[in-house]
Amino acid sequence: MSPTTTADALAQVASDPDTIERHFPAAARTAAREGIDGDAAREALLLALPGDTAYVVELVSRVYEHGDPAERRAVLLALPALDAPDRTARIGDAALGPYAATQLDDDAWRQAVLKVIFMGIPVSQVSGLDRRSDAELARMVRDFAAEREAAGRVVPPDALAILALVDTPAPSPSRAD
Repeated sequence: MSPTTTADALAQVASDPDTIERHFPAAARTAAREGIDGDAAREALLLALPGDTAYVVELVSRVYEHGDPAERRAVLLALPALDAPDRTARIGDAALGPYAATQLDDDAWRQAVLKVIFMGIPVSQVSGLDRRSDAELARMVRDFAAEREAAGRVVPPDALAILALVDTPAPSPSRAD
């Protein structure tokens, strides 16, 4: 039976961590009924996971892999908290942390940064952004921003922050006379 409150879900996850796969998808709906932010409720569930680092990483990975876009976004938003220095079971090098900054090839790293912007994850969480940003990333971000504007959607401020890092003007279209 599903818990009726966020507190019930937190208690169940703390005592039986495998139940997170059942509680995580319902957390936003439960939280909404209680007037709580869904991402915050999902983060609390992840932070309630007991166990050693490997076990917590396994559970967080499963929740992410099986999640819908909102659930995946909540996991990504929770990564800094899951890797906080005061945690016993820190998950280490979350999302685009130091490992990703040194190990991902340029194309994979650029795609990951673009995904961070798209998901609304603060780019301040991206390790090495100031060193690895380049003209190609700026082009990708400009294209993303143009698509958002064309669709009448807001361009995230972090997209503009990346463009400011690179400081490369958009190429002028060439005309054949």
